[in-house]
Amino acid sequence: MNYIEDLEKVFEKHENKEIAFGQKAYMLNKFEFYGIKAPLRREIQKPFLKKENFPPKKELGKIIRELWEKPQREFQYFGVELFLKYVKSLEENDIKLFEFMITNKSWWDTVDLIAAKLVGEYFKKFPGKIKTYVEKWINSGNIWLQRTAILFQLHYKEKTDTELLSSIIKSLSGSNEFFINKAIGWVLRNYSKTNPSWVIDFVKNNPLDKLSIKEALRLIKDKR
Repeated sequence: MNYIEDLEKVFEKHENKEIAFGQKAYMLNKFEFYGIKAPLRREIQKPFLKKENFPPKKELGKIIRELWEKPQREFQYFGVELFLKYVKSLEENDIKLFEFMITNKSWWDTVDLIAAKLVGEYFKKFPGKIKTYVEKWINSGNIWLQRTAILFQLHYKEKTDTELLSSIIKSLSGSNEFFINKAIGWVLRNYSKTNPSWVIDFVKNNPLDKLSIKEALRLIKDKR
C-alpha cells in the first residue's frame, strides 16, 4: 500500500466542498479542508490505522512530515491519530518530531492533542527530559510550544507535578496572548477535578489574567 497516496484517494472520494467552506471559515481560513466531518473521516481512515497496515516506526518521521506538507487539514489530523497508535513504543528522539508538529501549521486543533496525548505520554516515559524541554519551550517565544508546556499535564490528575505546573504558569502569567491565558485556565480547571483546594489557593495567591481565573474556577462551586 502506498500509504499517503492511497489515503489521499480515499479523502478525495469523500470531498464535500460545502462542508469544507464552513470548516475553513471556522478555522479562520488558515487551512484547506476536504470537508470530511470527524466521524466519517475516522470511519474511512480505519484501514490505514489497522496494525497490519502500519508503516514501520522508523518511517514515521518521514510520513508525518509528508502529511504536514499537505494543504488539507485532514492530513494533519490523521498524522496525530497515526502517531497515537505508536504511543506505547515512544523513543527519545520522538520529541523532535513533536516539536516539528507543534511549530508547523500550528493551531489549537492539533497542538492541544499533541500536547496532552503525545507529549504528555512522552514525558511519563522520559521524565528526565521534562526540565530541558519545558524551559526551552517557555523561553522560545513560540506560543504553541508555551501552550504545550502548560498542557502536557492536562490528564495527569493526581500525578500532576504541582510545583512544576505552578512554575510554568508563573513564568507565563502576564501574557496578553489569548491562547496562553486560556490554556492556563484550562489546565487549572482540569486539575480542580482532582484537587480543587490547590486550585483555589493558587488562583487566590497569584496574579492571573481574568480569562484564566474564570476558566480555572468554572467547575468549583465553593470558591471561598
